[in-house]
Parts: sequence; structure tokens; C-alpha cells
Amino acid sequence: MIDLRHIALMIMVCIPLTACGGPGNDKTATEDDMVMGNPKAKVTVVEYASASCHFCAQFNAEVFPALKAKYIDTGQVRYVFREILTPPKPLAAAAFLTARCAGKDKYFKVLDGVFRSQSEIFTTGDMRAPLVRIAQSVGLSEDAFTACISDEKSLKALNARVERFSIEGKITGTPTFVVNGKKLEGDHTLAKFDAAIAEARAAVR
Repeated sequence: MIDLRHIALMIMVCIPLTACGGPGNDKTATEDDMVMGNPKAKVTVVEYASASCHFCAQFNAEVFPALKAKYIDTGQVRYVFREILTPPKPLAAAAFLTARCAGKDKYFKVLDGVFRSQSEIFTTGDMRAPLVRIAQSVGLSEDAFTACISDEKSLKALNARVERFSIEGKITGTPTFVVNGKKLEGDHTLAKFDAAIAEARAAVR
């Protein structure tokens, strides 16, 4: 049985992150991104987040469902998710690896499960059991989960993505949001997104 802590030895990215994000300028998705919504939408919202970030989990629970229902599900916004690693990095890395092994159609289900399980993980100190449970919920056996998070090629690819996203997006904290190339300032409330999306939509008319 693999110890998740061994992943820390293979994580090469050591970029300091705080609770506040830096400016980003991405408007387009890359093949490495996970995407929801209408690919032809005039507005693109990019989120830089970590599966081990408390503030990201809070956003996922309190704001994202309404944002998704109002803009993503209705085709008004294309949502792009970009992976960042924050402490505990082994948790974030294992979560992202598992989500990608589950497939693009189940990626966000895994991520949501990890966000919802953060409290349990941080309280018990047990990362493996909740992750195995989440993996099994999307059809991955425990053996498949172990193989997934043990894949050094996949972890190196994750490290490369994180480094590229962090540098190109000038990310200093998670979550960071960019709406049509403009960083969303202040609190990440639905009202803030309403204003930013309206501004972005007006600019492209």
C-alpha cells in the first residue's frame, strides 16, 4: 500500500502561495485545462485553484453552484479550471491525479468530492481513505487509484502544468479568478462575478 506522503518527494514545484491571487491574462483554454460550458461563449472565467485549499473548497460550496447554474449551464460562460498545488501538496497532487484518471467527464465530480471531504481529511489526518472512497465512486478500484497516484510520468506532467500556470498567470494565491483576461478583484461573491461578467460581455459586443 502506497503512502501518500511519498508524493511530496516527487513534487518539484515550490512556488509560495498566499490567500490573495496575482494578475492573470488568459482568455483561452489549452489542452491541459479542464473545461465546462459553451466553448463559443463570449465570456471565459478561468479559476486557478488547489484541491487542498480551504478557500477554494469554501468557494466550491458557497458560490460555484449558483455561478454554474446562472452562467455555465446556460451557455453564457465557458469555465476553465487550472491546477495549482498548495499545502498539503501531496493531497492536492493526489486529488488532481485521481480526477484526471477518472476522465474528463468525471474530473469535476472527483474535485467536488475532495473539496467536500477536506474537513474530514484535515480533522483525521487520513488522506488515503477519503480519496479511495471518492475514486471508487467514479469507478476506479483501489488498485487503480494506487496506480494512478504512483504514476511518476503523470506527476511530472502535473508539476509542469502547475509551474506553467503559476508563472504565466502570475498566480500568488488560490483561488484566483480571471474573467476575459481581467483579474477579479476583492471578494469572490456571485455579485462580483455578475459585475465582471456583465463588463466582459459589454466589451466584446
